[in-house]
Amino acid sequence: MAAKKTVTIIVPCYNEEEALPIFYRAVCDVADSLPGYTLTLLLVNDGSKDHTLTIMRELASRDERVRYLSFSRNFGKEAAMFAGFCNAKGDYVAVMDADMQDPPSLLPQMLAILEEGEYDSVATRRVTREGEPPIRSFFARMFYRIINRISEADIVDGARDFRLMKREMVAAIVSMCEYNRFSKGIFGWIGFRTKWLPFQNVERVAGETKWSFWKLFKYSIDGIVNFSQAPLSLASLTGVLFTAVAFLMILFIIVRKLLFGDPVAGWASTICVILFIGGIQLLCMGIIGQYLAKTYMEVKHRPHYIIAETNDDEAERVR
Repeated sequence: MAAKKTVTIIVPCYNEEEALPIFYRAVCDVADSLPGYTLTLLLVNDGSKDHTLTIMRELASRDERVRYLSFSRNFGKEAAMFAGFCNAKGDYVAVMDADMQDPPSLLPQMLAILEEGEYDSVATRRVTREGEPPIRSFFARMFYRIINRISEADIVDGARDFRLMKREMVAAIVSMCEYNRFSKGIFGWIGFRTKWLPFQNVERVAGETKWSFWKLFKYSIDGIVNFSQAPLSLASLTGVLFTAVAFLMILFIIVRKLLFGDPVAGWASTICVILFIGGIQLLCMGIIGQYLAKTYMEVKHRPHYIIAETNDDEAERVR
């Protein structure tokens, strides 16, 4: 009898005490429907302030398929995903959220696609954004359009972190050990053959979203800065443009004075121009500052995460 293939499901968790038990039962139901596979849950507690860690301990104590990693503090979802990739041991590796917005019922179909051998990963994308605020949906679509035009990352509109990958793809992700991580961009940048699986948007089963509009905005800026030099090019072009305009205006004033003898008037408009150009300069300095800040964090070589507690003796506690 052929050995069962193993599937590791990475689940980043931050304050998911209400949703985690529901998610666990749903995954167990799926596991029972896949007799040819052994499913393992790798729960990553990202410094939760509720009873998420307690629930993880309880699940691990009664189910040997459950492993958990608990961070010493909140390092962010990107760090939680990276910790999962570093410690995943399955032939196939999936990433899912615990809030049930990533339906576990899609796993059998995703496994079937990978077993055909044509693809290295199966990724999911939402085809609708029902239940999401219109302004949030608008900015999300704009982000996908912008980043695909100015970077080499191939990110599909509506893409979720929920995907199932072969071991070779996971190894490639782990090899990219950059501190400032943007997984959606990394998934696209490393290549590999990916099958996109569309599904209808699903509301959270319990709890509240941890992603406010401001957090999503900061996350989108991180993605653009991490995977594109276009903002730096834009700052440079803006500087060249305003220098040329200023030079032409100087020539205009000199000619006007010599030919017509007009005094240089209009202090109010001059102040407005100074403030406008000053604002552009500060914007360009801010863009440069973003790249310098990213470089500063990279060169310090701080660990992506620190594991304070785990039931896996072989886990990499610091990476």
